[in-house]
Order: sequence, then structure tokens, then C-alpha cells
Amino acid sequence: MKKTLLCFKAFLFFFFSVVTLYSQNKTENRFVEKVYLHTDRTTYFLGEDLWYKAYNVNANNNTLTDNSNILYVELISPDSKIISRHKTNLEMGLGHGDFKLIDSIGVKPGVYQLRAYTNWNRNYGDDFVFKKNIEIIDVFQSHFNTEITGTKLDSKSVVEESNQNIFSIDFFPEGGSLLQNVASVIGFKAVDVNGNPIEVEGDIYDSNHQKVTSFSSVHDGMGTLQIIPLQGNAYYAIARIETGEELLVELPKVLTEGYLISFKRFKGRNIVSVNTNQETLSANTNRQIKIIFSSKSIPYLEVEQTIGKTITSFEIPSDKLPEGISQITLYDNTSKPQSERLIYIEKAQDLSVELTTDKSSYQPNEEVEVSISSTTISGEPQSGSFSLSVTDMNGLEDDKNNSSTICSYFLMESDIRGEVFHPNYYFNPENSKRLEHLDHVLLTQGWRDFLWKTQPMQNDTITFKAEKGFTISGRVKQLLGNKPSVNNNVTLAVMNNKNFNAFSSKTDSLGQFQFKDLMFSGKSNIQLNSRNEKGKYSGEILIDSLEEVPIQVSYKSEWNRPDLDNTVIENVYKKYVEFGVQPENVLKEVTIIASANKKEDIVANYGNYGFADKSYVADEDVHLFSTIGELLMVKFPNISGSEIYIVDGRQINPDEKSYFVDNIQPDDIVKIDIITEAQATLFFGIDGKNGVVAIYTKPNTGNKAKKEGISTVKKEIEGFYKARKFYVPTIKSEKSNNRPTDIRNTIYWNPYVHPDKTGKASVNYTNSSIETKVKVSLEGITTAGIPVVRNTYYTVKRY
Repeated sequence: MKKTLLCFKAFLFFFFSVVTLYSQNKTENRFVEKVYLHTDRTTYFLGEDLWYKAYNVNANNNTLTDNSNILYVELISPDSKIISRHKTNLEMGLGHGDFKLIDSIGVKPGVYQLRAYTNWNRNYGDDFVFKKNIEIIDVFQSHFNTEITGTKLDSKSVVEESNQNIFSIDFFPEGGSLLQNVASVIGFKAVDVNGNPIEVEGDIYDSNHQKVTSFSSVHDGMGTLQIIPLQGNAYYAIARIETGEELLVELPKVLTEGYLISFKRFKGRNIVSVNTNQETLSANTNRQIKIIFSSKSIPYLEVEQTIGKTITSFEIPSDKLPEGISQITLYDNTSKPQSERLIYIEKAQDLSVELTTDKSSYQPNEEVEVSISSTTISGEPQSGSFSLSVTDMNGLEDDKNNSSTICSYFLMESDIRGEVFHPNYYFNPENSKRLEHLDHVLLTQGWRDFLWKTQPMQNDTITFKAEKGFTISGRVKQLLGNKPSVNNNVTLAVMNNKNFNAFSSKTDSLGQFQFKDLMFSGKSNIQLNSRNEKGKYSGEILIDSLEEVPIQVSYKSEWNRPDLDNTVIENVYKKYVEFGVQPENVLKEVTIIASANKKEDIVANYGNYGFADKSYVADEDVHLFSTIGELLMVKFPNISGSEIYIVDGRQINPDEKSYFVDNIQPDDIVKIDIITEAQATLFFGIDGKNGVVAIYTKPNTGNKAKKEGISTVKKEIEGFYKARKFYVPTIKSEKSNNRPTDIRNTIYWNPYVHPDKTGKASVNYTNSSIETKVKVSLEGITTAGIPVVRNTYYTVKRY
């Protein structure tokens, strides 16, 4: 025994002498982003708000990246329509936003998909788009249905009843194939008609119908079995579920020659084996193989070895590979891939994050203090960015294993295809067999299907550029024909209620112009003007599309409702009824319509030429003037008369000025702006040196401008979404019975919790008016790229 162990150690030393670490310059151009959204909850009631925090990281090490500044966040309905889309501003990889789940934007009860991606993500296909399902419930309708039937209604109930015994099972040989005379581990996974895991057992038979072995699932319909395939044999399985239904499934074909990779975690050591048979050794005089260990398409280790026996094993130290999923690929002497295997590397992190509340029990409406500590094991501060959600559990016991979290997503879910059930189970330290069961996931859902095989592309083939800001581009052509207008001066003005910005550019030899990395929020008006070198309007502006076309929607909900306890719906319903919440108050957005002649609205709707130095909005005294000229003399005594005059967007020739000034009725005026030289020259060049008088009249008065010249283009564009701030009731010192009624399901939301220089942070808020159990959930990522999830709980009850 001692001799064998010594030989194995000697072999390991020899084998690792040929291991080569790839230099980073071979992969420096391979950059991939991953996006994750932390939401305050996953189940909402119609009329509520959904709050999210975005994390955009470098997929190679999970550190926050500033590669992109625009994140597209979309809410997709069960019938595959994008009903709301936000452009979220990312700053150093972080952003936040919200959606109002109201019927005025088309929200109805159902299972929706929240989708998020950057333009850069589009280079790598749909698999690199973040997706998260959320359920939206009409609490009044759901309560009514439950009252009638006594059970939760499900539109698929008829299908499930008629097909309740139908299931499927798939088998996945480790390394990709079955090889004759080589002991093979086979992973399997069983699901029901709805795609949910189902426990299964069964037996394996050979082509002579002799039983070879039995199998039984150990977690979420998954498990493993082991056989030694014999020459000339084929194999099949008879699988059974609890209802007694059986299914016959053929196993993959047995190969006569080849190589297989296998992996075993033994007493904390990562043991990799290359398995083959005598037929392969006899048929191949050149038995040189190469094994590459990579993570996210970046090679970390390369091993070259001549195979001289049927089993060759060696150890891979965990410090040679990054944390998370890695791929082992075996190539033969012709560089053809023969076998591959996904493995998971877990590392002890030098990190201690604590989440605590100042008490374990509170009264309704009482103030709560939550403390966060982020340090290394030795107590040194560890910086990071976190988001905090505090929610009313509404009588539901929390299942710590079900939800997708920032840990499960960045370390597992985003690297394999398909939905992983109970994803956080594999990252909950309370589950002693979680790593063993995670290996079952990699054997099945990760079988020969690793996402990074063909990714990423090199920079010279990148189609979608990283967006640092918005781009407005186009070209200017001559009025007759299609020849470009070269060296034209193109000016751009971007205006909204609060900001005005102007930019200038010149057309190139193709007549093209571009304004890059623009940053603005909300609905904004833009105006483009083209002038020749003499300052005269010149050419026709042809503007490119102002909006990126969304990625095609592949989501289709079948209203396969998750197992939401009816207790939750009943408790929320009772809460609404007790405190007088009516259905009409949760279904529609309340909109306050301002007075039609409110001056702020008029300025917003009619301002087209930047911020006016002086403005006159028509009021009660307008009828005192008989002409516009008279009104101008009184309201703006300092104008010289040499300004450019604009009436409803049309620039008035000097010989027309007296006609318009004398013939427009003052009662037809909505607004007059006086714009001085500084801003006027941005629009009109040297002609604007004396300023601008812009007159706006009421609709249908006969004073409207003619069609805009083709050397000027005006458009409306949507900038960054202006995220709302989560409302937190003011903390008061009065007794709780003096406070207003508060029945929030999300009690508190804070997208930016950042520890200070000592690694500490704290937040304060008040509880709702409900006696309940409350969940406090912290998610985030450290500057070192370590994803963090922490939860704590407390109760609210009247003493």
C-alpha cells in the first residue's frame, strides 16, 4: 500500500512538471460582460412597484466593469411582448431602476420575464442576456378563485390532470460517451410534463435483457449510476416514478475506441483521470494527448502527455483555477476534441460579511436599524457595493434554496444552459451534500454544452460596440442627387425640461457625422442643423435610427405558476380588506393633470431653442396690447429689432418681419422667448449674433410655420430612465398608534449600501403597520469580485 501511494505521488510530481500556465496576453482581447439584477422580490401584486439594482461585471473575474454605460432592462409579458423598456445608466458597473406594475402599461396577472443586457452582450447571443421570471398576482381575483374552488387555479390544471403521469428522463455519460470495457459514470435527470424535477428510480439492462444495475435519484430528479459497457452490447433503462408509471429509454451507443475524461473530488483533492481501453492503445502508435483547463474560454492550464495505460490520473490544485465552473477538454494528437467535462471549483474566501438588526422583535411602525459589516477574516475592511431589500413574508416560510441569487447566478447559472431548479441550494453552506449534487447538475445540464466553447469573438469581429453613452449619427447629402455634402457644419441641440446642451461636428468625405457618448435623461428633444462653410443652411440631413432594436423575445409563459402558498394571497387579501384598500386603487396609476396654462408646462412644451434669457407666457394682461410690436416694446424694452425672428419654428425674412409683428393678434400668443447671442449662435451661426425672438402661437391661428427645411431635423429621443426613489415614511417619535396606516409588502429598499472606510454601514427605516415576519436580504459584490448573499429575519408584533 505504501509503495503504491509513493508511486502515485511521484507520478503527480512528474506529470505536473509539464503543466504550463497560459500567459494573459493570449486572452487579453477576450472580454465578456455578465449582468445580474437584484430585485426587491420575485412575486408582486398588481399595482405595486418592482425595484431593481443592476450589477455588470467582467465575466472573467466577476469584478465590476465600466465597459458599458447603458443597460437595457425590459419587462416582457406572458404573451412575449415588451411592455416596458428602460435604459438604465451604469456607473462603474452599477445602476438601478424600477417598474410600475399597473394596467395602464398593459400589466395583467401572469408570469413575466425581466430581461437585461448591454449592447456588448449582444455579441455573444441570447445566453448572455440576464433573464428572471417574476409573478404578478391580482390579489382580489386570486382570492375570489380560491374562495370558489378551495384551491389555487391554474390554467394548465386540465393539461396536468390528463397527463399527470407523463415524465421524461435523459442519460449523460461522463466525458460525453460510453466506451467499451471502460468503467463509466452516467448522470441522469428526470422531469415531469411541465419540466419540473421529479424523483425517479429504475434499472439498466443490456441487449440480452439482463439487469446490469439499478439507479435512484438523490436530488431534484438527478443522480448517477456506473456501468462497464461490454463489447457488442447496447443498453437501455426502465425508469419509474412514484405513481408507478414506467418509461423505457435507450442509453447512448457504446464506442469501440476513444478517450474519456472523468473527475472525482476525493478528501478535498481534485482528481482528474484519462480513461481509455486496449483497443485504443493498440490502434494508436502516437498516443500524445493534450488537456486544456479553461474557465470562461480563458485557458489556465495545459497538460501534454503520452498515454501508455488505460487509466492515467493526476491532481489539479484548486489554486490553479478560478472559482466557479471550469471546463476540461481532452484533445488527441490531431487536435480533435475527444472528451470534455465541467467541474466546479470552490475556494475559501478571505471575507466576512455580517447582516444584523438591532433587535429580533419589533412593534408595528417601530424604527429598525440594520447594520452591515464587510471585512476580511482578519478584520481588515473589505469594500463593495450592496443592495438591501426588506419584505413582509406574509405568512410564507422562506425557502433559502429556491431563489436565484447573485452568487448562484455569477458562479453557476450564467455558465450553463437551461433553468437550474433551486439554484441557491448549491450555495447554501447548510446543505452538506450541495457540491456533490452540484456535480450532478454539471453532468446533466452542462453535458457537452458549455456556453463558452465558441465564445468570445476577437475584437476585429465584434459587431456590437460597448456603449459609453448615446450616439446620434447620420449623413448630409446635397439637395439634388445623392452626393455627400462635405465639410458641412452640423450642430446638435439636446433639450429637456432641465437641461440644454449643444454640440458641433463636421461632415467627412462621405457626408457622415456622429455625436458619441451623449448623456441625458428622460424624454428629450433634439435638433440638428446643417450649414455650409458660409454659414448658410445647406444639404439634406438623413439621420440614422435613434433606438437600438431590442433582442428578439424568446420568452413564452405558459402560466406554470410556482408553488406560491395560498396563505400568502389570503394574508395579503385580508391585509388589503382590513385597511380599506379597494381593487380600483391597486389597478390603475393615479395621474394628476395640471392646469392647462401652467407656465412650467408651457415652457417645457414650446421651448425649442435652448434656455431663454427672458420669457413671456401669455396671461390676463395680453388683451391690453393691440399688436405684437406693442407687447414686445413693453415686455422687452431692450430688444433692438435686429434679432432673428422665429414664428412657430419658421425663421422670418427681414422683409416679412413687420407683417408678422403687426398682424399677429396678441390673444393668439402662447409664449415669447428672448435668446441672446451666446445660445443663438449655436443654432444660427453668425446670423444669431444679435439674438433671437421666438414667438409661439396657439394651434389653428394661421400663423404656423411652413414645413421645416430639410437642413433641419427635429426629433424626440428617450434618454436614461430617471429612477424613482423608494419612499420611506419619516421616522417620528410618536407612538405607533398615532402613525398613518402602512401595509407595504416591500418595507424598505436601498440599491446602494456601501461600507465606509472601516467596513461598516447602517440604514434605518420604520416597519409597516402589520404584525408579521420580515426578511432582510442583502446582495452585492466586493471590489475583489466576490458575490455576497446574506439574510436575516425578525418578527413584528404588538406587545
